[in-house]
Amino acid sequence: MTRLPVAPNRELGQHFLVDENILGVIGKLSELRSDDVVLEIGPGLGVLTQYLADRVSHVHAVELDRTLEAHLLERLDGRVNVDLVFGDALAVDLSALDPPPDKLVANLPYSIATPVVVESLDGIPTIAHWCVMVQREVADRFFARPSTKAYGAVSVLLQLVTDRTGFHAVPPTVFKPRPNVESALVAFRRTGLPVGYPRIRELVVAAFAHRRKTLPNSVALAGLVSTAEAAEALVAIGRAPATRAEALAPPDFIALAEALD
Repeated sequence: MTRLPVAPNRELGQHFLVDENILGVIGKLSELRSDDVVLEIGPGLGVLTQYLADRVSHVHAVELDRTLEAHLLERLDGRVNVDLVFGDALAVDLSALDPPPDKLVANLPYSIATPVVVESLDGIPTIAHWCVMVQREVADRFFARPSTKAYGAVSVLLQLVTDRTGFHAVPPTVFKPRPNVESALVAFRRTGLPVGYPRIRELVVAAFAHRRKTLPNSVALAGLVSTAEAAEALVAIGRAPATRAEALAPPDFIALAEALD
C-alpha cells in the first residue's frame, strides 16, 4: 500500500490497475487506432488513461473519486487529448460527450460494471467496440449460452446487440490492492440494435426477474403483460406455455416481442 501514490477508497471498492504488462493485451483486444475516441470509466491512477492517450485521438476519462484529481492531472500533464470528467458514470450524460466516443475501454469498477455496459448499448449509440475489465463471473455472464447457470438478461441484451471478439483471463496480481476474485478482459463489437429494442429490453428484464418461475408468470409479476398473453405468445413462436426465460435464445426474445405486439 505504501507504494501507491494515493490510498484506495475501500467504500468505493477501488482496485487500481498497476501492472503495465496487461496494457498490451488491452490495446490488442481494443483494436486501437490513431483516430479513435475512447471512453474510459474509472481511470483510477491513470495507468490505462496514459496508455490510451498516447495512441488514440481523444480520451474521455470519467472518475467518481475527486481525491484522485491531483494525481491524474500530474500523470496526464501535457496530454491535451484527455478530458477528465468527475462524476457518477451512471448519472453523467455520456451520450453528450464531445467528440462522441466510438470505443469504451476501461477497468470497470465491479459494482457498476454490468449497468454501465448494458446502458451503453443504446445509451451511447456511437460506441462500436468495447474492451472492458470486469469480474470473471460477470465476463462469463456476458456471452453465456441458453440453459446455463450464467445465462441471464445481460447475456441476452449483449448478444442481441454485439458479437464477442476477444477474451483474456486476468489474475489479481495486476491490481493493488489485490481483489479476492479473478478478473477478465472481454471485447465485443456492435452488430446493431434490433428494431424495437426498448420494448425487447423491457421484456427480457421482466422475463428474468423471477428465474424460478415460468416466463409468463415472471412477466406478469413485472406488470408487463398478463400470464395468458405471454403464454399465447410463446405458443405462437413454437414454445411451450410453461417455458422459462433461460430456455430462450436471444433471437427468440425478438420473436416473442413481435408476437406480443
